[in-house]
Amino acid sequence: MQANAPLAVVILWVASIATAADWPQWRGPHRDGFSLDTGLLQQWPKPGPALRWQARDIGDGYSSPTISRGRVFLQTTRGDREFTIALDEQTGKQLWSAPIGNVGPNKGPQYPGTRSTPTVDGDWLYCLSSDGTLACLATDSGTRRWQQQLKNDFAGKVGNWAYAESVLIDGEKLICTPGGAQATLLALNKNNGKPIWKSPIGESDHAEYASPVILDVGKSRQYVQFLSGGVVGVDAASGKFLWRYKSTAGVANIMTPVSIANRIFSSGSRTGGALLKIRSSGTAAVAEEVYLNRALSASIGGAVLLGKHLFGTTNNALFCAAFDTGQLLWSDRAVGAASICVADGRLYVRGHTSGDVLLVEPSQKDFRPRGRLKQPDRSKSRAWPHPVVANGGLFLRDQGVLLCYEVRQTAN
Repeated sequence: MQANAPLAVVILWVASIATAADWPQWRGPHRDGFSLDTGLLQQWPKPGPALRWQARDIGDGYSSPTISRGRVFLQTTRGDREFTIALDEQTGKQLWSAPIGNVGPNKGPQYPGTRSTPTVDGDWLYCLSSDGTLACLATDSGTRRWQQQLKNDFAGKVGNWAYAESVLIDGEKLICTPGGAQATLLALNKNNGKPIWKSPIGESDHAEYASPVILDVGKSRQYVQFLSGGVVGVDAASGKFLWRYKSTAGVANIMTPVSIANRIFSSGSRTGGALLKIRSSGTAAVAEEVYLNRALSASIGGAVLLGKHLFGTTNNALFCAAFDTGQLLWSDRAVGAASICVADGRLYVRGHTSGDVLLVEPSQKDFRPRGRLKQPDRSKSRAWPHPVVANGGLFLRDQGVLLCYEVRQTAN
């Protein structure tokens, strides 16, 4: 036994580290819709890729999964309670389940249930329930490390459809959006949940449905978030409010901003897409509009930047645009309104109505589909959860079902 001990240690150590193609947070490793996976199918066979596994009766909800260290993490709803569950990445077998909070109230059209995607950081998992309960859990067991309540503890104010953001981890800080006058944006110590700073941006600024992103402008780091009153930037070190852009704000502000160098792309389903250039000088910063184009009205399905071209979906079509100028290069009905991600040089486009997934070769010239997957036994709910590609698997959430398809190339 003693002679085998070093080998056992090596095996355990390898199993405990994140793989290069994990998907540890909302919209992937860099929060931009890109998977780091390679060696994937560039064209799908006619029936679509093979099903690796499906997990049923996991509980309802609109959250997307995260994948880390051989486990799949997902937030889900049972009755009026919300939970985080962990599944084995290769088999879909449930490993543990832990309560995280309650279902937040919906006003108007009813879409109750969990929306946020859990964020993995090392051995810890950060989950936000739709009622505003923020919990830090151990990835191996679901044991709770700490908890905060954004609405009660920080006088949070949220929109008609409850809390929906996926919290951001940046170094030792956790960035979240309670909304309201006291702590519109909030930085917590990720290890104990204690406040580092509060950013009281405005009384009328409530939390909407986007998630914060990092923007580095020269030597200055900012956090950018889409609130009810528009897109805002705050200083990362202090939470100081820096700038606001209102023109893309609408009834429901959902799309997580696209961040690249000193530029931000923001969009609303009824307002259009805008490119902003952020100029920073000392402790001040301003946002300058480069363009606003109503044809680029990406929203719940997000947008991705491939080189100099932006791909996204409106409420009825997939589009490609020149990122620098906002010129619409082409638009195609494809699968209508859809959610989008990128992996190994291909777009994965999941229709909200049909649930069908298109594999698309990105081109500035025209729409180039390279395969179609028709999900069996579709629910009647909108397929709003974004597709996720990690470690050769395509993960699709459809309310109480999570499916994993094999999209890795195999040797002939």
